[in-house]
Amino acid sequence: MPYAANEDLPQSVRAHLPPHAQDIYREAFNHAWEQYGGEEETAHRVAWGAVKRLYVKQGSDWVRRGL
Repeated sequence: MPYAANEDLPQSVRAHLPPHAQDIYREAFNHAWEQYGGEEETAHRVAWGAVKRLYVKQGSDWVRRGL
């Protein structure tokens, strides 16, 4: 189930990630979904990994690395 827009992402993702990180998550998830034949758990892991390359959690907020 690829996501067409950030509004389609799970509430747990939308509630915690800033908009740019949501874009990264959605694009990585959709690519992994296709790459791994619809393996949802794998696609979510890949998506979180992509977010963590550019964002880090500080307290309860996700902030861009190096800013």
